[in-house]
Amino acid sequence: MFHQYKTSLIVACITVFSVFLSACGQQAADSKSEAKSELPAADSNASLNVVTPVASCESLLEFDLSGIGGAGSKITSAAEQTTNGKTSCVVEGTMAPAVGFKVKLPKDAWTQRFMQLGCGGLCGMINMNIGAADGCTAVESDEFVLASTDMGHSGMGGDFGRDPQKRIDFAYRGVHITALASKALIEEYYGQSPKYAYFNGCSDGGREALVEAQRYPDDFDGIIAGAPAMNFSVQNSFFHGWQARSNTGTDGNAILHAADMPVLYHAAVAACDELDGLKDGIIAQPFQCDFDPQVTLCKEGDSENCLTQGKIDAAKKLYEGPKDPATGKALTLGGPQPGSELSWVGVYVPRAGSEQIFSTMIADGAIKNLIYQQNPSSDYTLEDFQFTEDNFNNIRPLNGLYSGTNPDITAYRERGGKLLIWHGLQDPHISPVNTVSYYEAAKKVSSGGKDVADFIQLYLFPGMYHCDGGTGPHDFDLLTPMMAWVEQGIKPEVIIASHDGTSGKQRRRPDEGNHRKGKPADQPGTMGSPDGRKAEVVDVAYVKRTLPIFPYPSVARYNGQGDWHIAENFTQTEGPAMPFYPWAGEAFVNAGSQLDCTAADGALHCEKIN
Repeated sequence: MFHQYKTSLIVACITVFSVFLSACGQQAADSKSEAKSELPAADSNASLNVVTPVASCESLLEFDLSGIGGAGSKITSAAEQTTNGKTSCVVEGTMAPAVGFKVKLPKDAWTQRFMQLGCGGLCGMINMNIGAADGCTAVESDEFVLASTDMGHSGMGGDFGRDPQKRIDFAYRGVHITALASKALIEEYYGQSPKYAYFNGCSDGGREALVEAQRYPDDFDGIIAGAPAMNFSVQNSFFHGWQARSNTGTDGNAILHAADMPVLYHAAVAACDELDGLKDGIIAQPFQCDFDPQVTLCKEGDSENCLTQGKIDAAKKLYEGPKDPATGKALTLGGPQPGSELSWVGVYVPRAGSEQIFSTMIADGAIKNLIYQQNPSSDYTLEDFQFTEDNFNNIRPLNGLYSGTNPDITAYRERGGKLLIWHGLQDPHISPVNTVSYYEAAKKVSSGGKDVADFIQLYLFPGMYHCDGGTGPHDFDLLTPMMAWVEQGIKPEVIIASHDGTSGKQRRRPDEGNHRKGKPADQPGTMGSPDGRKAEVVDVAYVKRTLPIFPYPSVARYNGQGDWHIAENFTQTEGPAMPFYPWAGEAFVNAGSQLDCTAADGALHCEKIN
């Protein structure tokens, strides 16, 4: 539990957060910290009145969606459901041709707020899980109308890309028309529109979030974009394809395995842990970390806690990413950062007893079905994929269909929209370099390089993996500050993140199989297998702590006094700038990079959005 913060800035932030509590209260849980803050009474004016239905749930079966989704759009079910004593009207439907969606409308607790949730991976399923809102009482009290969509197809495979309309629905249309349909159903059911609308997504959901701000600035008042897969075409081909190929030996089996990851991890931490002035087992400034995995080479007679040269060479490729062999030009924007090694397991390093990895699956689906104007032949495989600038040029024509890289979100700013972007610094799936680069580009376009904190904030979480989990603090609530910013004009200044001291608290996401099972803080962590097989013991301490996270480029620095496990003993300081990363896709991050497409005669017809 927190004591009063010592610096005037954080004292001010605590006061600000106290105003939020009526909408999204902090939980006083022992897993969050060791001492509770004494907060002033919440401002009841922050609450919105509860509005109850004016129509029956069953009557929504007859609601006409054709004006939103086109002919053939329809509600397929509408029925009341009660969970944990809370009753909601749950509506499911399809908008033409095949965009499935679900809307959950609280019967007795709606406070005039709507939140749409993003998908992960290639979607193909409806995800109603709420992230980045730990301890939010408005969520726990069922006060939001919630909605989500499968984005026009079923299943996580990429074969939907053979249908041009399904590509469009996945790229941007499915999320937008779900927002329109949800708002229409809200008005029908409650007799009024939502007062505030929010979007919350991570991974591909983060891409969807940015696409909404860029393409449809009127859809949402507040957008939370986590670990955004904004460079979709590159991410799902050149990045994951390279990671898969680089960790595959000539025999077709993996070079690096799960048991090798602690060796790399501990060596990286030893090299760069103290760059932030604190030895706490977390690399808080990975962009400045100059880690050479060569230090892990086995000496003569060694066989444990070291790596062979072949494994080291594979690790170097994973860190560095693909480059054109002739020009040396980087083909991706950043790789996995030092300190992320434990999270590679299941992504591009197989678990014990398995040779399957996420990277192969996601890259195979993208290169066969999604990233090219004309799909390759059915026998095309990842082995045929060329890591060259010539091949990179082949994905340029359709990059703007999927991408969320347009930095010009002036229209969203002008209508009063707020955008919170966040990323775990040890994310193995999507390098945080992408997110920082986008933020810098948006700042440059929106205000000539000046402050854009009036409508954008970026938060980077040390030691956090992809969307959740990690050795660093990864439990936090961004919905609280977002609601206060949108509804009361109170700009967020600091986010308190926590770690409960176990390796777990990692909710399995639909876009990855990387799932950690909890272990007491005084024991080694475990790398759990998602199918329940025996876990591998990993010698790493998971520490119970709290940490303030300040808007980029500021960082939290231990003040040298008191317990470093408690957030109050950190102060805000100016962080080091991220180095510039030149790469082949620099032109993707510009205002003319996105495409507006239609499907006709079995083909895509696209033009650039001005």
